[in-house]
Amino acid sequence: MNKVILVGRLTKDPELRATTSGIPVCSFTVACDRRFVKQGEERKADFINCIAWRQAGESISKYFAKGHRIALEGSIQTRSWTDNEGKTRYSTEVVVDQWEFAQSKSENGASASYQPSSSLYPPQQESSQSPAAGDIDGFMPIEEEDLPF
Repeated sequence: MNKVILVGRLTKDPELRATTSGIPVCSFTVACDRRFVKQGEERKADFINCIAWRQAGESISKYFAKGHRIALEGSIQTRSWTDNEGKTRYSTEVVVDQWEFAQSKSENGASASYQPSSSLYPPQQESSQSPAAGDIDGFMPIEEEDLPF
């Protein structure tokens, strides 16, 4: 099984190109924070190269920019090629199958009201409640002694 799920921020604006046969392809890099931080160290991130084809690539290039949060699902792909100097080069990237906005329009300043046709999660109804105090990305902090296990 080869399945990847990422949530992170774009490190720069997505780059949309087309193959010689005219198929749109978008490449971008997502910075994903690591879950655990050693005491006394700063939080670290991994920078994951991603590629999206056809409509997904066009949509990502249109609605996302540097710093925007994205949630995506895809698979890891490796490839190799020979460069102009005759050296073999290798690349590992995530090929995006599905994607979704991971922040609200007000957070990223986007004015588009686009809803992707292929998303990771079913549409959710807007809530009139504001996040509770201490709410971090939709999760409440919890003390270790409050855990049921």
